[in-house]
Amino acid sequence: MNTPWLNWIRNLEAWWTEGNRLPLGPHPTTVTPPPLPPNAPCALFFAPHPDDESITGALALRLRNEAGLRIVNVAVTLGSHKQHRARRLAELRNACAVLGFDLELSAPEGFERVTPEARQSDPGHWNSLTIQVAELIRRHRPRVLFCPHDRDGHPTHIGTHHLVVDALQQLQPPWDGLVIETEFWSPMENPNLMVEISPEQLATILAATTCHVGEVQRNPYHLRLPAWMMDNVRRGAERIAGFGTAAPNFLFAQLFRIRRRKDHQWHPVRPAQNLLPATTSAATLLAENAAP
Repeated sequence: MNTPWLNWIRNLEAWWTEGNRLPLGPHPTTVTPPPLPPNAPCALFFAPHPDDESITGALALRLRNEAGLRIVNVAVTLGSHKQHRARRLAELRNACAVLGFDLELSAPEGFERVTPEARQSDPGHWNSLTIQVAELIRRHRPRVLFCPHDRDGHPTHIGTHHLVVDALQQLQPPWDGLVIETEFWSPMENPNLMVEISPEQLATILAATTCHVGEVQRNPYHLRLPAWMMDNVRRGAERIAGFGTAAPNFLFAQLFRIRRRKDHQWHPVRPAQNLLPATTSAATLLAENAAP
């Protein structure tokens, strides 16, 4: 059998082989973004593991570059294997440098047991974590918080969601800002925002992801990110814009759920553009939802 479709599949195989030959880790041709002023408004990105800041950080990256929002990546954990944490921290520093994100550790070696099970079985441990997260939010006074959604398919991702929400509930006075939920291990049921990722932005995300050398050597998930982001366009076109809607004419995207947190309550946010193309500045999201 020799059909145009088989040739196309063979070209995809060749694309994978070519990608597998590309260098991992920081590369001399990588252009790091210019620094932002220290008094720039900030967002806190709560990353369950080193590499989540790269994989699910597309909107954070766009907000940094298009809205001047300083992104502080909070490394909630450094992974479950203690013997790898020094290596993972070094890789994380390199990835944040590529993205232009600041880095803050939740604890010198990250938090332990950030899971729904720990939240239920050890309230003392859980409360100590939420107090520290609440203090981070109080100190940085972010306009935006990023965290995984509450069914993101991995215990630490789900635990990170509850950690952030529980910390918000503790804050006095209440925090007022946007919470943007991310997805990776499991798609969320009700996203309300699809964000286009340009080829240049995707190249930056891939460069940052490959800084996590030990992880992508174990599982070359960086090579699958473009395909995942292409499938996000398929799913997002109808889950967000409505079933039967034509897909937009861009190739790569990530899906998010954006909500407003005010007075310890959730308030719905309906972006004026629930499909955010690369030609529209991500700063519009902040302008639409500025605090009154």
